Amino acid sequence: MNGKFGSEEPVMRWHKAAELDEIPSGRVKSFQAGHVSVAVTNIDDRYGALHNKCPHQGGPLAEGSIENGWLRCPWHGYDYDPITGLPPSGFSDAPMSFAVEVRDDGVYVGLPVEEPRPRTVSDVMVETMINWGVTHVFGMVGHSNLGFADAMRVAEQRGELTFIGIRHEGAAAFAASAYGKLTGRLAACFAIAGPGSTNLLTGLYDAKVDRAPVLALSGQVPTKTRGRGAFQDLDLGAAFRDVAVFSQTVAATADHAELMTLACKNALVRRGVGHLVFPDEIQAATVESSTRPSGPAGRVADGRVAPAAAPLAEAVALIQGALRPVIVVGHGARFDMGAVRELAEHLGAPVVTTFKAKGQISDRHALGAGVLGRSGTPVASWCMNESDLLIAFGASFSDHTGIAAYKPIIQIDNDPDAVGRFHAITVALLGDAGVTAAQLRESLDDYRPTTDQRAAVAARWEIWREEKHRRTVDDRGDGIGSAAIFAALTRSVDADAVVAVDVGNNTYSFGRYFECERQSVLMSGYLGSIGFGLPAAMGAWAAVGTTRQIVAICGDGGLGQYLADFTTLVKYNMNITVVVVDNAQLGKISKEQRAGEWDVWQTSLHNPDFAEFANLCGGLGIAVGSVTELDNAIRAALAYQGPSLVAIRSDPSLI
Repeated sequence: MNGKFGSEEPVMRWHKAAELDEIPSGRVKSFQAGHVSVAVTNIDDRYGALHNKCPHQGGPLAEGSIENGWLRCPWHGYDYDPITGLPPSGFSDAPMSFAVEVRDDGVYVGLPVEEPRPRTVSDVMVETMINWGVTHVFGMVGHSNLGFADAMRVAEQRGELTFIGIRHEGAAAFAASAYGKLTGRLAACFAIAGPGSTNLLTGLYDAKVDRAPVLALSGQVPTKTRGRGAFQDLDLGAAFRDVAVFSQTVAATADHAELMTLACKNALVRRGVGHLVFPDEIQAATVESSTRPSGPAGRVADGRVAPAAAPLAEAVALIQGALRPVIVVGHGARFDMGAVRELAEHLGAPVVTTFKAKGQISDRHALGAGVLGRSGTPVASWCMNESDLLIAFGASFSDHTGIAAYKPIIQIDNDPDAVGRFHAITVALLGDAGVTAAQLRESLDDYRPTTDQRAAVAARWEIWREEKHRRTVDDRGDGIGSAAIFAALTRSVDADAVVAVDVGNNTYSFGRYFECERQSVLMSGYLGSIGFGLPAAMGAWAAVGTTRQIVAICGDGGLGQYLADFTTLVKYNMNITVVVVDNAQLGKISKEQRAGEWDVWQTSLHNPDFAEFANLCGGLGIAVGSVTELDNAIRAALAYQGPSLVAIRSDPSLI
């Protein structure tokens, strides 16, 4: 309960609890007065008012029944006098009772005026996470996190925090992960004990493997019931041990501000999940009003480190000796592309990206060669094949990308573990991508490359665009082909939009056909979790609001995972356009079954009418069945001020 009942001689405030004829004799009714819930009883026109909370386990007395003159607790059968609250002879525990007056216009209950809400452990920790830059929390309020939720409510009233209530905790974790990928800053996800917290894990593993900072907050059962098989009692420390870079349970005697600071710092510095567990009784524990929160001042160093001089000189010599160098950028270079582009332009070197880094250089840039690897373009693969030196910034060298290990390679990364992770490279530069790119550019200031590859890149794009155009008119009578879908999206989506993509053939086709200008692309990179697209768009909305267009591109399998959270988009009026590529199957898995000479089995989907579903939820839904409808439908959805959805019937064979 919020607040207290007052002093020994409280100031009384009267509240109308019921009309004179509202509660029949022998019945009980609940009544809320401020933060106090009251059970009001009637026995032959004699009224009682008891605190609606059994003193044993907190059972709601107003949900009980009056039997043989006693009010019986509905949870475990304890009896109390319905007028006075006193128990039968021999027992001493009783709920608090309140004064009652029967007036001409109804039944009134007198309650002590509540004292001001006390300062709690949760207040200190919420204020600390706000100091660390947390402005958005995605989650679900429940019985084991109410104290912390109330502290967030107070912070939201002050305008310091925005809470977004979701329909599934997995969506909360994905949204927070996407927020971290897009901004490099912290958002939080919030859940109850037991299943609420375990539901966070998939989205948090996405943050772990893609190196996104996230703060995860778990409610927990009371400490006195831990380990005794209580309802929703799980060892959350053990459950989160692998996914989190920092995980601690909050104790009554802890330095609460310091614990939150450590969780936030570890998440940001180590680019992972900081996790805290809040036992129920700790959340509302009071602290001195003078207890101050913590913050980042003096706790984080500038991470933009420069490489050592000797390997830098080796790298410069390699570049000067190369005829056709190619720059490879990964997701780790996303905040440093200005310096990387300047280096590329000085060298006349094509820039190819990993799939996760799609959009970090424009496909319209004279040296932009698109995505390399399975989800990529023949432009990028041609540049890779023709190169005689690779300069890799912030790339992980995953097999999905296919960076040629037999080429001379200069690898730039700020993580020592990432350098030469899968195979030996020629020169390793341990440093920040932007700082290192700028130092390479400065060291090569007097160097003039003998080969400018801009003309070759332009020629390869011309060949690929002609091929893409031919594919847009393919029609086998079973829906719209991917080339046509992503050509329409390329024409319609804003140049600086945030595009969240899901997992499946729709995502591969996005990598291959959609041409980026300045769009930011969000994806579940190394986890590859189906269902990422819609919640990721929520995270993007929290980060950029209405300043940028937000588009989620989903397959029907992926959208189905978190479809209920379209109502969350409507509830908060999120200006997000969802494009669902609907082929009524798990198309990527069907393709893999065929390629592996398996029978296609259990990949078909029974889908709702996605467009009508969006309309029923209160958004805008548009169904598209032909190529001629694509542009108008997409543009209408993008122009709509609020959540919209375009459901496109697609041909699973035209990917």
